Amino acid sequence: MTERIARFNELTPSTLPFVEGRIEGHKERKNYSIVGPGVAEDSQQSVKISKSHGYNLGAVSANPKNGSGLHSHTTAEVFLIYSGSWRFYWGADGKNEIILSKGDIISMPTNMFRGFENAGDEEGLIFVVLGNDDPGIITWVPNVLIKAKETGLALLDDNSLIDLKENEIPPNRKLLEPISNETLLKFDNYRIDEIEKFICRFKNQTNHEINLNNGIKLIQIIGSGFSNKNYNAIIDHDTGFNLSILKGKQGLIEDLVFDKPTILFSQKGNWKIKIKEEQININSKDTFSVPLNTKVNISIEDNEDCFLNCVSKAS
Repeated sequence: MTERIARFNELTPSTLPFVEGRIEGHKERKNYSIVGPGVAEDSQQSVKISKSHGYNLGAVSANPKNGSGLHSHTTAEVFLIYSGSWRFYWGADGKNEIILSKGDIISMPTNMFRGFENAGDEEGLIFVVLGNDDPGIITWVPNVLIKAKETGLALLDDNSLIDLKENEIPPNRKLLEPISNETLLKFDNYRIDEIEKFICRFKNQTNHEINLNNGIKLIQIIGSGFSNKNYNAIIDHDTGFNLSILKGKQGLIEDLVFDKPTILFSQKGNWKIKIKEEQININSKDTFSVPLNTKVNISIEDNEDCFLNCVSKAS
């Protein structure tokens, strides 16, 4: 089972994951690829669990006033705030923004420029779920590529990262040019009230709790599937995966079976996962990839409410 476990304190982050990694406001952060490679432009990015799941799980930590520049994805991007306060901003000009805090979740629409920044006064951490085994490439707003080139970093036309201070452009490649203003206008924008429907705030999650068994409750965030049953989701957004949260202090749920690739990662607490005669302990920030079509028992023993995130490929 060891190949199915990702201990957060054993992960190797990239400190230069993307082309804007030397720009002020973007350079004091770390990028983690936990399940799948994600969209990191760093060819040396370490991936802990490489087995295909139909989605990717990563994490980003950043110092105050640091984060990501404006970019767009062709597949789903769902953020789960583990610690700190984060400013999410969107649109080609980045003028729309919202502040999210610990426990909040946002599912970003595709074909829309978005960025994020640690809005707190200490290092913060967010988890990110990306759709599909291959989540595609990143499209940056023109200004990001222009500023990045001034720092010596650029993208080649195959979207690979190159340090122009240390390397020559390969003879069969050329630099990726910023998108045109005409192309820029083809990307979507949303009002703040329109983005709100893609957000589930931690304070509102208790309104959607479903009692499962023996002290464990379910909160269905995205998609309808959990184990072999269907539930109504809080966020109505087709991401290609289901996102559920198990909540409990003292509880046990037995004989869960997952017939689609599924991972469990702890938001809070030491969760015990038993499969046959083997027990796996998942502490906060740790991730476990669940074997398919196998009975799984999950339990928690704590004095406070604990939370276990569950992501599974949608049918």
